[in-house]
Amino acid sequence: MNTVTEGTRDSRGQTPEAQRKEAVNGDRGLFSIKDCALVALATGKKARMLQELRSQLAEIDVASIYHHFWGGLLQPRFEEREYNNDFASWVRHGIHDPVLAERLAALAPADFTDLESLRREIIELIDTRMDEMEYLIWARATGQFEFICSQIVVFDTGRRLEKPAELAAVMTDLTTSSIFYHFIDARRRTSDGRDDFSDWLTGFGDEFVTLQKQLAGVDPYFSSLSELRDELALLFTAYFQASRS
Repeated sequence: MNTVTEGTRDSRGQTPEAQRKEAVNGDRGLFSIKDCALVALATGKKARMLQELRSQLAEIDVASIYHHFWGGLLQPRFEEREYNNDFASWVRHGIHDPVLAERLAALAPADFTDLESLRREIIELIDTRMDEMEYLIWARATGQFEFICSQIVVFDTGRRLEKPAELAAVMTDLTTSSIFYHFIDARRRTSDGRDDFSDWLTGFGDEFVTLQKQLAGVDPYFSSLSELRDELALLFTAYFQASRS
């Protein structure tokens, strides 16, 4: 996803840092609710064998790795995804190796400090599997893998929040793409890899440290965006109900 790289701008020409500041600060310290959409971009890079995938992975822009792990969350689907990332899906259905597919599917990008670390782990898993089963070095897939990047286009909804307690009320009304922007994509925009909600809460001092820790414990990867939205809504509701009692 092109927004992973420094210098990328949204539809209004804003850099990621400017987007972060506006999302958190909004007007006079308000939280600005944004929405987003993805525009897929072909890289021209393709692989028909596992060895080719490994070679391309070593050189491809990290924006493409981001897309193949996170981009699928924003794609409309009528059924649950079998695998959470495109690499695992291709290895299973293109190369027909369920062992490596499961190893790749177990990777959670949020567990890595950066995308370069994730890249190295993917390559290591592929190298290990090719050492275990040498035929995989030369096996041709039944369908080629195409490396894709995507550009995120950000929209200002015009909605603003004044107080953190309002998060409980609005969460179920947010679109899944808004959840993606504020809770997932925010992690490559904030200096310490936090979501926009947590970043906004830091402006209130130590008052919401416990809430920030609870947000940090939410895994955004192994669930759908609608499930993630429901989980966040329950978390905010429970927290602010308890704080009033």
